[in-house]
Amino acid sequence: MNAGTVEAVLFLAATAAYVVAMGLAVFAPWQRAILGLLLVGVALMTAGLGLRWATFGYGPFTTLYEVLASSVWSLSLIYVVVYARMPGLRGTAAIALPVIVLLAGWMLGVDCSPGHLPPTFDTWLLYVHSLFGKLFLGLLLVSAAAAGVLIARRTLARFTFESMPDDTHLMELSYRFAAFAFVFDTLMLVVGAIWAQDAWGRYWAWDPLETWAFLTWLALAFGLHLKIWLRPPAVVWSGMVAAVFVLAFTTFFGVPFVSDVPHKGVF
Repeated sequence: MNAGTVEAVLFLAATAAYVVAMGLAVFAPWQRAILGLLLVGVALMTAGLGLRWATFGYGPFTTLYEVLASSVWSLSLIYVVVYARMPGLRGTAAIALPVIVLLAGWMLGVDCSPGHLPPTFDTWLLYVHSLFGKLFLGLLLVSAAAAGVLIARRTLARFTFESMPDDTHLMELSYRFAAFAFVFDTLMLVVGAIWAQDAWGRYWAWDPLETWAFLTWLALAFGLHLKIWLRPPAVVWSGMVAAVFVLAFTTFFGVPFVSDVPHKGVF
């Protein structure tokens, strides 16, 4: 069995673990089983990415397949840490895991051929930039999932989340994760600008990816300031966080692959 086949089997098995965990989170919230499945998924994704890195000699940065794979790994790793360390947020799995499963299924359906690592990617700034980006998106996912519970518990799904913290506490947790996400989003943009100066001789050029990334940063900053000064109701906060997450999702997984930009496939 060659490395590519082993990698495919590992990623497929990881996806299966996430699907089962998602099913349990929605229909039968057995927390220990969900935690175990998430840990298995993270371990399998780690093995698959490590094998690909060793085979091709570069990190998962260049193609849509690699970006999706590394994002599934980072999102599930961040989420499993939160799931293990903060029992009060475990009910968010019913909202967060479908996003991870969506990305994993998308990953399995795209071309897995190796890409090409441009000379401008051969820098430690790429790793730092990508790390901050992964932390930003992972923390924002937790914030959006917590905010989503605020909406879901007002519908027929309210009994699924009855064991979670009350609305006030949950909204505060969502806000704190969004604030931490904003810190890493800011660091991602700063490091990206430094890298752009080193690679292309300019800090900022308003290309499509930079513009969408800045719009995401502005939207998150606006939402955080609105939360502090106007104290919006839970429904308004949830809508803002959801909108920011959609912007971030589009920035990470849409814009780099439909536009011809210098740092295509960075994240």
